[in-house]
Amino acid sequence: MTALEHFEKLLEFETDCWDVHEDLKSGRPDYVLLDVRSPEAYATGHVPGAINLPHCRIVERNLAAFPAGVAFVVYCDGPQCNGADKAAVRLARLNRKVKKMLGGIAGWKWEGFELE
Repeated sequence: MTALEHFEKLLEFETDCWDVHEDLKSGRPDYVLLDVRSPEAYATGHVPGAINLPHCRIVERNLAAFPAGVAFVVYCDGPQCNGADKAAVRLARLNRKVKKMLGGIAGWKWEGFELE
């Protein structure tokens, strides 16, 4: 695999806080943003517009409201947390398009972005 192939593949499955912020600012993100932390963590502050769906609750029944072709961006606490990875695996197993937001809530705050 070449460096070009490697980094193109990363961008296919990962995004960052800055890009998500810009998408939200545009008012037209082409994905559903999922906060995959616990409801308690979500209630303490989350990315504006994010829907709370803990990674352990990602099953087809809980995704029924979303069209089959919709993409998801998932995040959790931050680099020390693998909840977003677990969520991405569950979504991928359900044949859903998914990207992980690098940095999670910690990265969002580090960038200076507001929480809801």
